[in-house]
Amino acid sequence: MPKTKEHVQSVHIDLAANRVDERTAMTVINRFLSVMVWCDDNFAIAGFGWSGNPVPVPVTKRDLAFTTAHHYIFDRKIPGSEEARRALALFREARNAQQNGFVSYAVLNYYKIIEIRNHGKEAARKWFLANFEALRATSTKNDDISRFLALCGSEPPHKYIHDSCRIAVAHAGKHSKSDPDDAHEIVRLHTAARVMHLLARRFIEAEFAISDVMYSGG
Repeated sequence: MPKTKEHVQSVHIDLAANRVDERTAMTVINRFLSVMVWCDDNFAIAGFGWSGNPVPVPVTKRDLAFTTAHHYIFDRKIPGSEEARRALALFREARNAQQNGFVSYAVLNYYKIIEIRNHGKEAARKWFLANFEALRATSTKNDDISRFLALCGSEPPHKYIHDSCRIAVAHAGKHSKSDPDDAHEIVRLHTAARVMHLLARRFIEAEFAISDVMYSGG
């Protein structure tokens, strides 16, 4: 149902007609949102919900500002590949985290996307080595790339991504000093997240051939 002055936009599934339970329906809704996030390259968070009504019931909105799109053309299908669905799910989670200040989770989830088909440290590093250089060659005017390279210093970008990004946010051992209260660290991770976001999109496009056109039908 569309957003109005009184209600937020909402997605509804007929459990009886589709012969599914609540968790299966919620999974379908999450898959739908992940496809939308991929196409729009923005965040989309599934809020609270319930079941039991015989007809769809609009969800009362919180007192927030909003705009309404009168025409929203959308014709997409949920990918058939389990790997592709998981990649889009991780991408949505990363975009949600990036948008809402949980940048450590954004960095980690972008990295996990690459790991779907690059298992282990060396395989992932090899992918980042080849694809960062390719991204750099096609993004010569991208300030995020320049800022990221400044962070890397003399360390190779593919090694920096693994050691200073992935390990830093996933662990808290003696080699992982990431402090989410440190303003310098927050800026560092946001800079890394913007580049890893580009790399994650590159991976999904290349590995799964998923279009980002809202009305592609695929």
